[in-house]
Amino acid sequence: MDIIAKLAEELGIRKAQAEAAVKLIDEGNTIPFIARYRKEVTGSLNDEVLRNLFERLGYLRNLQEKKEQAIAVIEEQGKLTPELRAQIEAAETLVVVEDLYRPYRPKRRTRATIAKEKGLEPLANVIALQMTKEPIEKEAEKFIDSEKEVNTIQDAIDGAKDILAERISDEADYRIRIRELTMKQGRILSAAKDPESESVYEMYYDFDEPLAKLAGHRILAINRGEAEKVLTVKIEAPVDQILNYLNKQVITRDNSYTTRILQEVIEDSYQRLIAPAIEREIRSSLTETAEDGAIKVFGKNLEQLLMQPPIAGQVVLGWDPAFRTGCKLAVVDPTGKVLDTTVIYPTAPQNKVEEAKVVLKKLISKYHITLISLGNGTASRESEQVIVELLKELPVKVQYIIVNEAGASVYSASKLATEEFPNFDVGQRSATSMARRLQDPLAELVKIDPKSIGVGQYQHDMNQKKLSEALGGVVEDCVNKVGVDLNTASASLMEYISGITKTIAKNIVAYREENGQFRSRSQLLKVAKLGPKAYEQCAGFMRITGGKNPLDSTGVHPESYGAATELLTSLGYTMEDVAQRNLAGISKKVKDYKKTAEQLGIGEITLKDIVKELEKPARDPREDMPAPILRSDVLAMEDLKEGMVLKGTVRNVIDFGAFVDIGVHQDGLVHISQMSEKYIKHPLEVVSVGDVVDVKVLSVDLKKQRIALTMKGI
Repeated sequence: MDIIAKLAEELGIRKAQAEAAVKLIDEGNTIPFIARYRKEVTGSLNDEVLRNLFERLGYLRNLQEKKEQAIAVIEEQGKLTPELRAQIEAAETLVVVEDLYRPYRPKRRTRATIAKEKGLEPLANVIALQMTKEPIEKEAEKFIDSEKEVNTIQDAIDGAKDILAERISDEADYRIRIRELTMKQGRILSAAKDPESESVYEMYYDFDEPLAKLAGHRILAINRGEAEKVLTVKIEAPVDQILNYLNKQVITRDNSYTTRILQEVIEDSYQRLIAPAIEREIRSSLTETAEDGAIKVFGKNLEQLLMQPPIAGQVVLGWDPAFRTGCKLAVVDPTGKVLDTTVIYPTAPQNKVEEAKVVLKKLISKYHITLISLGNGTASRESEQVIVELLKELPVKVQYIIVNEAGASVYSASKLATEEFPNFDVGQRSATSMARRLQDPLAELVKIDPKSIGVGQYQHDMNQKKLSEALGGVVEDCVNKVGVDLNTASASLMEYISGITKTIAKNIVAYREENGQFRSRSQLLKVAKLGPKAYEQCAGFMRITGGKNPLDSTGVHPESYGAATELLTSLGYTMEDVAQRNLAGISKKVKDYKKTAEQLGIGEITLKDIVKELEKPARDPREDMPAPILRSDVLAMEDLKEGMVLKGTVRNVIDFGAFVDIGVHQDGLVHISQMSEKYIKHPLEVVSVGDVVDVKVLSVDLKKQRIALTMKGI
């Protein structure tokens, strides 16, 4: 198999691009590095295409390996024909390779192998030939042998039937066709084990849908219901059609002695051997496709969440709400440093609202707090009431925002949080996280396992290795898109930088603590375990503000410093202009990119990237994202009326819609059918996590705490 050609065809790219990307990956380059600094080589493939290529490359190489193993085993048995070799080599999936390899795989003892041991294969062959001129019973008499436990004519015939049933089951072409028929015309049925019980799976208590139309989120829900022993699930195949097909394939002569026996063999082979295996394979394949879809959506949501714009330059009060144990507060300065922490008890059972307000007013006045970041957990509703009352009593402008605290408790109790804040309790760490999530969502959220961030669906039911790899890739891409400040970034942020491992990230922090701030990127080479390859991968994403070389504060890679310096000189600029960021019009001064690139000995794409970087050094791509909604008043669910139009923030996007925070502590659901006037296949075509959208209230169910919203007709 030509893997490169296959990759090019699947991804819709040129063969040369696929070849270059594979070569770079095999040389140990990371996806962010290739996407950013090897555009010339790959023809500007972006990180999304490169990730897909990396994933498919792994699958196709594994497929190739399995083909070689199968061919070697069959050849060893002396059963490899040129046709079979061609079939295996042409197989495009692991399932087809398995089908072709099945008859030659070393088998555990089956009914058929026992029958073969009893010497019944010749009888099976007579039946299969369908040419006998006398009853099979007469032929079977010859095989009666009490020593071999073949005591009757029926024993002999039953054994021969077992051999034939297994032969039919092992025929790859039959399996491929049956799988195809079942997928196209089969249905999935689920039923409740106890129809009277209440559960979240009620819509699946009597569920029946064609396999071909089954949505991914339904598959995952049914699987979970089955795992929790609430549902029974089965696949209903087009049995008559399948048996007709097998009869046509197997029964090739009209022989009154063998036809009836072969019909029984076919039915037994299908019901006992083929159908259960095909059902397992189909359900496994449907689950895998559903998981891949859910992982993709999760990844998109996570990317949008991580790339939310930081709220810079504000002193933030982080508020972790609670009832009995009180609300934990943390004051954090604009750089993320904790200035103060305390606990107040404005909520039940203490209800010390006035005392709490006194403490809050002192903190706001002392530290010039301009923003309160309130977690959306238990007692958040009651805390918000206190905040709104307080804001009305203040002489200065303070706003508040509700942040999603998913994963905060996981972080607060983690080893990392303990290292970061050894003297804080879990609540203080959580309140600090609330504040920092607003100041720099990316830097704070990378400390939490992406699965716990709360923007996915069924994440705990999925293949955890696959999910972790995919989400790790998303975090890596986001961190590298933004870049990090080498002198302030935490180890947990730096470990996502291209070429940097957990150990190297810790070594960078240790070097910084021992030797003071980095003055140049090249100093990285003095860090333990950070060799030339890691330096090449990471240098462009590590920024130094106010260092020896102003280019160290930009996204220009050190390998291009010579070209960048030459370019600046030729256009009449100095390094001082880079430091002062006086290069706003540089792109207009480069008249002919092709000619200039040739003169500098670099590629045209690289030149364009250098110019773009010099024009806006270390520009934060998050600036393009919608800013979060800051509030100064409160709405209760009871205040909502049908037809009300509100502004909200998209918190989570799932296959069937999106959850939108409209400031009432219960996110409302915009169903996919309520998102757009035109038909859409997936909510991601219309919205992303973090988007600020206008929504209209369709209905409010106070008992079930559900809000239905629409984005249509506003």
